[in-house]
Amino acid sequence: MSGIVASNILDSTGIVKAPASGGWTLISKQTASSSANISFTSGIDSSFKEYVFYFKNIHSANDDVTFHFQTSINSGSSYGVTLTSTSFLARHHEDDSATFLGYQSSDDEAQTTNFKKLAGGHGGGNDESLSGYLTLFNPSSTTFVKHFMSNVNSYHASDISINWYQAGYFNTTSAINAIQFKMNSGNIDAGDICLYGLTS
Repeated sequence: MSGIVASNILDSTGIVKAPASGGWTLISKQTASSSANISFTSGIDSSFKEYVFYFKNIHSANDDVTFHFQTSINSGSSYGVTLTSTSFLARHHEDDSATFLGYQSSDDEAQTTNFKKLAGGHGGGNDESLSGYLTLFNPSSTTFVKHFMSNVNSYHASDISINWYQAGYFNTTSAINAIQFKMNSGNIDAGDICLYGLTS
């Protein structure tokens, strides 16, 4: 563990204040450099009941690709835990020609072992990237399924801002202890992923 960063909240006057107890612990940070994937195979255990992965300027080597993830119950020997999920997005074109807000049934997963999309159609141009976060709840539970939620904003390959919302659960009562992020084609060219644990 490498220090605590207080989680911030707004009071009724709009002033940012730290909570009376608890906070965020930075567990680890990984920086992509033409990486086939970014995997966290340690640090996900019973120390916390909530883990958050923050994506900062994730840049793909290829254009029009999908950024996705999967989990592991065997410390990263394999990734493919059965999941069910739901998805919606908000979209706005750079030239103001169109907008969209809606449910994305094509991005649903129904008891599959696929890698789960976090953002799709991501652009690979020099100034294009995605940022956001994924929350994984109580991954060490041996009683309940493992819920997750994510919010990612990406620069789409067609000059569009897309805000992606994903949620679901990994349908296992085994402890999840590793997670992997990758593109569906090509490398993660650059960007940081930081893993935090929340003390409640």
